[in-house]
Amino acid sequence: MGLITSADMERAWRCRKVVLPQHTDHAGVLWHGAYVAWLEEARVDALAQAGLAYADLAATGLELMVTDLQVRYRQALVHGERVDLLSRLLPARGVRQPFQTLFLRADGALAAEAMVTLVLVDRARGRALRRPPAALAAALERLADGPGV
Repeated sequence: MGLITSADMERAWRCRKVVLPQHTDHAGVLWHGAYVAWLEEARVDALAQAGLAYADLAATGLELMVTDLQVRYRQALVHGERVDLLSRLLPARGVRQPFQTLFLRADGALAAEAMVTLVLVDRARGRALRRPPAALAAALERLADGPGV
């Protein structure tokens, strides 16, 4: 997983979070499962900001299924900390759509980095789609461009 460069940061989607008690383990450290939930929240939020609510996509019988998930933990996040998730859509590799996210502490330090690979699936057929429908293709293009475009 390569880090997002300063130029890429301008094109990254931001999701702000606060580590709450329900996100932590017994030691007050962000529980590993919370990272996964936050990754999904960041993706769904970015897609909505790009013009397509995930619920609308799901209503068409399509899903963006997770086929691979990697998280590299760098520094512990603890109860009360504010965290920025900076995410960007990377170029597709065949049917696979990689989505990269950095977890940044309030001081800008990298706490974790993640890569989630998604595949668009037609639920009724149980098959991956090679080409997304027009509305999703447009939203994915806006996701790749970033929020400032």
